[in-house]
Amino acid sequence: MTRLWITMLLLLAVTAASAQQVVSGIVKDRETGKALSRVSISAEGSEAHTVTNDDGRFVLKLKGTPKYIQLSHIGYKTRRQNITEGQTTGLQVLLTSDVMQLREVVVMANDPVEIVKKAISRIENNYPEQPELMRCFYRETARKGSRFISVAEAVTDMYKSSYIYGPERDAVAILKGRRLMSMKARDTLGVKIQGGPVMPLMADVVKNRNYMLNEDDLSWCRMYMEVPQKIDDRLHFVIRVEPSAQSLHPLMGGLLYIDQETFTISRAELELDVRDWRKASEYMLVKKPLGLRFRPKSLTMVVAFTTDLQGITHMSYLRNEMRFNCDWKRRLFASPFVTVSEMVVTDRIAQGKDAKRPHGRNTFGIRERFYDKVEYFDDPDFWADYNIIEPTENLEHAIDRLKKKNR
Repeated sequence: MTRLWITMLLLLAVTAASAQQVVSGIVKDRETGKALSRVSISAEGSEAHTVTNDDGRFVLKLKGTPKYIQLSHIGYKTRRQNITEGQTTGLQVLLTSDVMQLREVVVMANDPVEIVKKAISRIENNYPEQPELMRCFYRETARKGSRFISVAEAVTDMYKSSYIYGPERDAVAILKGRRLMSMKARDTLGVKIQGGPVMPLMADVVKNRNYMLNEDDLSWCRMYMEVPQKIDDRLHFVIRVEPSAQSLHPLMGGLLYIDQETFTISRAELELDVRDWRKASEYMLVKKPLGLRFRPKSLTMVVAFTTDLQGITHMSYLRNEMRFNCDWKRRLFASPFVTVSEMVVTDRIAQGKDAKRPHGRNTFGIRERFYDKVEYFDDPDFWADYNIIEPTENLEHAIDRLKKKNR
């Protein structure tokens, strides 16, 4: 009887392993052969989603072999790549640049301020009116100079309430994760900065109007029309927002991509105004030791959304990069640091009444932080069958080095 049970368990394990299908490869520009980073990739018949890394590589984990995967990237034609059973890894996908937008110069006469106002007025129509629960992959890295000194990765559940409300009701729960850090004392970051898996709640510019799209902040900015672009084969207004004066707090500027038909904000490429370094420091910092000097250099962010077949737009990707210098007053030279946070929605697991807000000590709201919760990042079986953002080659080497140092 014992042997029978062991045999059945082995068969179940083999069946579960074989049920998962990995689709992987690299995405390049058809004309130049250059690898394309942050290409959005989804699978036919599945909510699974991922993006390419800095080297253009991707990994998509599915329950079965899809007929095709769909790839989209700003300024390129959306492509459906057929998938053949048994030939799902090592794919090379070529995207063709879309130059049609250069002929659509008539939109340059439109008023950018009115376009942004209309996009804001359409938020409740264009974004979910029901709550939803999404499975996400999060990665955060820190570099001192050119060396990686820490890597944190987590699988999270992100709950977002209706876009009628702000982000106060939203939450992120850490399901599993791992953290690798340099053991050298001189590599200690020393400061706690804004970020972490709660960043997608803070930086959803459409839902969190306090971040950028509010009347007070926009009144301090100038707006200009840029050359339109295509996203998912749909023509978008591109509006540049530039802070024009010193306000009481640092402002976000950058580019807004707005669908010309629906006035949906599909993408935002933002940059914090750091001309007043003291105000920028207050914005970026959570805490620093007494005697440590912090000098912000830049904060840039990309927030991307995808629109489903019903015309409802959902948050899908976030990338946040901070550059700053830190030094103790007794030291002659400052150390440059770079932190990068990336989040991709890999699956949409519940909507409406089925979407339950997570609870428990591993759950965090928009005003909470988790920096000292190391216990949430020690899962030895981290990867499992979750979708991920494929690490870049440099990061892979850094992870290996940090692992060796921690042994």
